[in-house]
Amino acid sequence: MPIIQSIEVCAAAVPLDTVTSFSNRSVSTRHYGLVRIRSTDGVEGIGFCYVGSAGGAIFAAAVKELLAPVLINRDSYAVEGLWQKMNQEALLQGRAGTVMRAISALDIALWDLNAKTHGLPLHKFMGAVELDAVPAYASGGYYLDGKTPQHLGEEMASYVDKGFKAVKMKSGRLSPREEEERLKAAREAIGPDVELMMDMNNAWADTTEAMQYVRRFEQYDPYFFEEPFLPDDIDNHARLAKLTRVPIATAEIGYGRWYHKELMDKGAASILQTDAAVCGGITEWRRIAQTAASYGLVMCPHWFHDLHAPLVASTPNARYVEFFWNDQVLNFRNLIDRQLSHKDGNVILHQEPGLGFGFDEKFVAKFARWEVIN
Repeated sequence: MPIIQSIEVCAAAVPLDTVTSFSNRSVSTRHYGLVRIRSTDGVEGIGFCYVGSAGGAIFAAAVKELLAPVLINRDSYAVEGLWQKMNQEALLQGRAGTVMRAISALDIALWDLNAKTHGLPLHKFMGAVELDAVPAYASGGYYLDGKTPQHLGEEMASYVDKGFKAVKMKSGRLSPREEEERLKAAREAIGPDVELMMDMNNAWADTTEAMQYVRRFEQYDPYFFEEPFLPDDIDNHARLAKLTRVPIATAEIGYGRWYHKELMDKGAASILQTDAAVCGGITEWRRIAQTAASYGLVMCPHWFHDLHAPLVASTPNARYVEFFWNDQVLNFRNLIDRQLSHKDGNVILHQEPGLGFGFDEKFVAKFARWEVIN
């Protein structure tokens, strides 16, 4: 019986090589929360999350002061019960945001630990649909100084040349006319048969503003419009879903099953981009995905393909993982010691136990120091 013996935590602030912009913000550094859970059997599971351009210390404090004491000396197989205890402990401090991300990281580490204890890759431990590979879309199209629509088109075409059959670009920062020029360049560069996603990163305030863009965009046949409004503005997501034939995708920073249930009940999204490192971990992600299946909705989880590939592989209503070819924009991949490979638009699943990778300790040590809790 594996008993949780110790937990380690650190927060790594990793600078980007180049300042990169979205529709309404720019990023120069990314903070990641990292955890390790070790059992009395000598097995170690890892978990992680993104905590923004600041705030890593909040993550570490949540783990040390709120959550680790709930887990120490407990049976690691009691995943559902431990999730409930962590959630109950954090009710006053954070049912969303950094504290929920800390719960997510610890829950991920428990699943990794338990799969390793059984010597199974995570997707098989959970019950696989796909055994070897899952579809991926190449994500990019960020705003950089001097980047023209032609440059954007060339970037999107380069992903297609690498075998991807679906790509995603950023949108919403510029005027409707300028954004149409960018979209047109991307569509012309990749051709009519490649699926083209558009990520607004909460760019629009209301459906009147949104429709100034959407009317221009629909002719280019986008696969989805992602995060058109602020994440809690569920009603405007629902209104826009009725006004356009393009599916709405959202929930990358959705926090738990109840938020997602409201999205589903209101018809606010056709595609859920629920992130297991945000929503409450693998345990909560699976609950959300199963409910979404009852609504006929598709799961396309946000970011962290290293984490989400086995989840997509074990979820019948999951379609894609998001793959960032440029690991300098979302630079988490520098923190781990083994990368997933891809071929013909698919990510190849690890067959090693658990998640199939660990932290790159030399790289982590440049930016953070582990603290042990036991």
